[in-house]
Amino acid sequence: MRRVIVEQDSVRVEQAAEPVPGPGEVLVRTSVSGICGSDTHALRGLHPHVHPPYAPGHEVVGVVEQVAPDVTGVRPGTRVTVEPDLPCWSCKQCLSGRQNLCENLGFFGCGSEQGGMADLFTIDARRLHEVPADFDDRTAALIEPLSTPVHALRLAGPVEGKAVAILGAGTIGLLTLRLAQAQGAKRVVMTARSARSRERAKAFGADAVVDASAPDAIDSVRAELGESADYVFDCVAEESTLLQALAIANKGGTVMVVGVPPGDVRLPLALVQDSQLRIQGSATYLPEDYAVAMSLLRAGVVSAEDFVTAVHSLDDAAAAFADAESGAHLKVLLSPL
Repeated sequence: MRRVIVEQDSVRVEQAAEPVPGPGEVLVRTSVSGICGSDTHALRGLHPHVHPPYAPGHEVVGVVEQVAPDVTGVRPGTRVTVEPDLPCWSCKQCLSGRQNLCENLGFFGCGSEQGGMADLFTIDARRLHEVPADFDDRTAALIEPLSTPVHALRLAGPVEGKAVAILGAGTIGLLTLRLAQAQGAKRVVMTARSARSRERAKAFGADAVVDASAPDAIDSVRAELGESADYVFDCVAEESTLLQALAIANKGGTVMVVGVPPGDVRLPLALVQDSQLRIQGSATYLPEDYAVAMSLLRAGVVSAEDFVTAVHSLDDAAAAFADAESGAHLKVLLSPL
């Protein structure tokens, strides 16, 4: 079978042995697999936890081909998507229902042995969610990425009637925009560095969009909001954006760290303390977030027509990654079919 391998600054497709499901596992034939920002960051050596070479593909939709003898509740022929974090199920966090914070966490498609950018893969049957019959593959491919902002907004608290700023207008930032608007945010202002991203954010319906690299970006966001932000969702998570987020939220606001930071940052702790700012990390998702994501997709709050902008064959993986890095696309998918 074929599978994609990401090495430092290169992407290739190799032949590999067909995997065999072990105890508790299923064999899945991939239909589509999305390229995430974490994949492009890892390609360039910028991800703090994922280091090439690795087998990518954690935003994956497929069909169950085979189940291990001890697996119940999953049948061959079932269309599924993957919840890719791989918990140990026995640590304190797992036993409290927070398996996304597992103390021994692995992650399918992000440094584990296998990834979804392949003809076939095996995975723990407990990591599967059945795809609704009325979802096409492109829609189903958005369940995993959409679950990230669903989780972040749930942790943040109710945004209805609140002033919201979103830093970064990539896929996660724009998904966060759609969710904040659907939940009744009073006003949503986004920032982005590139003119292309700013135009896209305007087209997606942000109330205002600010150049993140402008010297007066902080003042401009607060002016467009008409007040300080109740919630700032940092979907970039670099030192420059975190400092902007804290200033935009000052005083008494909440900064949600949604993006994966490429490294450590310096924190103005006196500002955090004196202004009673809340900094909250948001790590992946839980099964209930997948359920909400599916309901939002069914309701049309988020649509594949808006977000899926390119589909490549598996053999064309290098070109697909180039598209994903170009800034011209939102969600790029690979399909072995």
